[in-house]
Amino acid sequence: MKNTFLLVLTVLLSFLSCSSSENESAELSLPSNLSITGVKLGADGNNPNGDGSGIVDFTISATNATSYKVLINNETIELTQNTFSYTFTESGTNDYDILVVAYNSSGNTSINYAITVAVETELSLVWQDEFDQNGAPDSTKWGYNTGTGDNGWGNNESQYYTDRPDNATVENGVLKIIAKKEDYQGSEYTSARLLTSGKFEFTYGRVDVKAKLPSGGGVWPAIWMLGANFGTVGWPACGEIDIMEYVGNNPGQISSALHTTSSSGATINHDVTAINNETSEFHIYSTIWTENSITFLLDDVAYYTYDPATKNDATWPFYNDQFLILNIAMGGNLGGTIDPNFDVSTMEIDYVRVYQ
Repeated sequence: MKNTFLLVLTVLLSFLSCSSSENESAELSLPSNLSITGVKLGADGNNPNGDGSGIVDFTISATNATSYKVLINNETIELTQNTFSYTFTESGTNDYDILVVAYNSSGNTSINYAITVAVETELSLVWQDEFDQNGAPDSTKWGYNTGTGDNGWGNNESQYYTDRPDNATVENGVLKIIAKKEDYQGSEYTSARLLTSGKFEFTYGRVDVKAKLPSGGGVWPAIWMLGANFGTVGWPACGEIDIMEYVGNNPGQISSALHTTSSSGATINHDVTAINNETSEFHIYSTIWTENSITFLLDDVAYYTYDPATKNDATWPFYNDQFLILNIAMGGNLGGTIDPNFDVSTMEIDYVRVYQ
């Protein structure tokens, strides 16, 4: 009887010892080698952040994991499988931090993961001018700056802006802004500057302008926007978005720029891109303006994005309404020397469209 008791006790102690050893081993076997990868739908060399759908297919990998939790964009997703798809919906190109937690009976392991995703939400046409009525530009949509401004509109420009049909008229479906060499009110050149100030002002959206540019040494056409609070805070505090500027003395290229109190005049926030047949064919000049960035496009191809790391009133006054401006300047700080043989040149605009 004594021997039997000792045998049972020995077996029980052996079992308890093994169980204790196994439990200690299990306590040490937390999920390990945890990782996650995200494949953005439509991502390629031209669209590294995806095709704009916002869809990302995720795969989680871990050793000894039985379930997962993912904290993504303030949402918690619980999973027993290691794959899932997620659709980001915030418009624009944005950075996201993702927390991944892997679980088993012993506990959990977590990692952080960062991903950048581009989302293009469907936009609606909110304002347009197709210039389908001959005569003066639509006065419900466009006003004029007239005269020579202060110091040649701040740029030593040589033209006198008028509101005459000689300098701005709609013919056969296009708006024509006409720069001329003529003596007028003490100036040697005339032109027009049309603007939507007080008629249409907006914050964020996409602007498309289809235009054929003027030619000639000294012409300086522009498609641009200015902060609607210009009259109260002044320039450059109001912010300026130059969708397209062209210099007749430098054919074959256009530029886009941002002017703010942090960088204005000869701003560092600009870029140029090559263009062909700009004075003989129509091209589409665009900007996509979101709360996070401003991107410029030529014929729907992006070539410059402004996205300052620090956004404050000095670098990012672009959270207020802006209005549209179309004009041809002559000479000035950017236009340069005017060809002495210059006579007349026209910017033709097929349409202006704004989407939000």
